[in-house]
Amino acid sequence: METRTVRGRAGWRAAVVLGGALALTLSVPAAGGGTARAASCNLTTGPYQRQVEQFLGRPVDGKQSAADCTAIRSFQAAHGITPTQGYAGPLTWQTMSTMLAQRAAGTTPNRAGDCPVNRGRIACVDLTRQLSWIQDGSVLKYGPVPVRTGKDGTETRTGLKKIYYRSIDHWSTLYNVAMPYAQFFDGGIAFHSTTKSMWNPPGSGGCVNMRPSDAKAYWNMLGNGEDVYVYGRKPGT
Repeated sequence: METRTVRGRAGWRAAVVLGGALALTLSVPAAGGGTARAASCNLTTGPYQRQVEQFLGRPVDGKQSAADCTAIRSFQAAHGITPTQGYAGPLTWQTMSTMLAQRAAGTTPNRAGDCPVNRGRIACVDLTRQLSWIQDGSVLKYGPVPVRTGKDGTETRTGLKKIYYRSIDHWSTLYNVAMPYAQFFDGGIAFHSTTKSMWNPPGSGGCVNMRPSDAKAYWNMLGNGEDVYVYGRKPGT
């Protein structure tokens, strides 16, 4: 494999790798005369190039460019998708597809009637779309909001459950992490707050992770004995 280094003005360098997946590494001068190196950027056209370009509002030509790579890398970095190299691969497109499905839900997430809403107040969790909301009969009370559920091997179990224990400042001894606004409804599985992106792969240890504001709202609107219905299948599990 051949590597060429090209130098330009003010310390600019570009390293191009030939004979394999094309990657670009940029180095730019840092304050004080040092050099700050950006992470490697993959200039290979990915299998979901057109879809990803369209999602990001880029010109849709199906060909990777340096600008495309920068936009894709920013998206990947924001949601913890690795490797963060700007490649339009399956995981990046799967994340975007989930976002599109969430947007399409609008204000009628239970349009298909999959969550039973004839039981009074109920928290619905759709694993397929990674969405949750609270309904009271036919009335949508909160949401829908994005959630982050269990990964492959530690999937969030489906079925009708009930909240049985609440702990506003819970600490997980299993994972050694904080679980604010924890509301347990299936063994060790709970709604709780996290600071991670809701689209951060591969997922949780089984809990339904929520943004802090959403977890707090669920805490204020739900209580022990209230119904939770989990259905669908998370992409990738």
